[in-house]
Amino acid sequence: MSSTLLTGISELVTNDELLEGAEHSEHLGRLSDAAVIVEDGFIAWVGLAAHAPQADERRDIGGRAVIPGFVDSHSHLVFAGDRASEFVARMTGIPYDGGGIASSVNATRAASDDQLSALVGARVAEMRAQGTTTVEIKGGYGLSVKDEVRSLRIASEFTSETTFLGAHVVPPEFAHRRSEYVELVTGEMLTACAPHARWIDVFCEPHIPNAFTEEEARVVLSAGRDAGLALRVHGNQLGHGPGVRLAVELGAASVDHCTFLSESDIEALAAASGTTVATLLPAVEFSTRSPYPNARRLLGAGVSIALASDCNPGTSYSSSIPFAIALAVREMGLTPAEALRAATLGSAKSLRRNDIGVIRPGYRADLTVLDAPSYLHLSYRAGVPIARALNLS
Repeated sequence: MSSTLLTGISELVTNDELLEGAEHSEHLGRLSDAAVIVEDGFIAWVGLAAHAPQADERRDIGGRAVIPGFVDSHSHLVFAGDRASEFVARMTGIPYDGGGIASSVNATRAASDDQLSALVGARVAEMRAQGTTTVEIKGGYGLSVKDEVRSLRIASEFTSETTFLGAHVVPPEFAHRRSEYVELVTGEMLTACAPHARWIDVFCEPHIPNAFTEEEARVVLSAGRDAGLALRVHGNQLGHGPGVRLAVELGAASVDHCTFLSESDIEALAAASGTTVATLLPAVEFSTRSPYPNARRLLGAGVSIALASDCNPGTSYSSSIPFAIALAVREMGLTPAEALRAATLGSAKSLRRNDIGVIRPGYRADLTVLDAPSYLHLSYRAGVPIARALNLS
């Protein structure tokens, strides 16, 4: 095994509340003048630079801050086409109704495998250039057996966190045969896609005619669970609805959006905080002119939260977790520390991962370097590209 000593770290944010000698306000486990030793892709030692053991190689970070790599636990990267005109229309007051998904489906179906793979690769590289080291990637823009299988196959070239989303919307060819499409998703499509997926997701949203009702979503999620997939839910994005309640009932790892929440929704999420994470996607609210969730209220109630990009062609064509962090601080009531923790450890929890999101011996050496002396600059210097994933190869 070879080891590398990373030194010259002005501020190390570990998310490790047990780290000896660290400053533990807001649960960040911060060290000044720190060092990290990495061995074969994993953290081997963390502490003050003055106490660092010897290593095979030495790398000076140059007085910059180091944080856990961002974990983007909600993205839709397998798509072709462009929906910029839809964004412009929303900025003039036309509300989002989910109808534009069909145009992305048409463009994605028409693209070749090589074209889609190149597009996903470019988007993942864009994410790494902004500090993301783990990304979940959903299908959902194929909506046929063939196209959902290839979407997941392509996604799996870039991540192990792949999600079957055949139940994104009912495609136009099934508009008057909804029950047949649900049968396809839970039958032939699921059978073909399950070997390429870790997760199953469903867009449970009664406010969109071509999304899925509570009972349809229950059928889809139950079938996915029976096929060995873990559960995620799109819920409560465009209005109050059953998504949160269903996610908690079925033990989903995450319910995503959570824009419109009742008191009973919040109570349910708080009671299920050890199982179900509320993943907030503030770039969607930015892009759709929707109200921002009150993350402060959620944390105060004891809800586990995560932050993710929801990078997709229609409602959030942003791959930037720093942008999501800045929005969460400016618009959702989080402190910079809470937002960073939600985008790292919180999102790792939403993926049920215990090897990322924390800088601790035994964890993956997924590190992000900031061209700044402190993590505070992520929200302080909004829009400035100061974060990037550390390449250790």
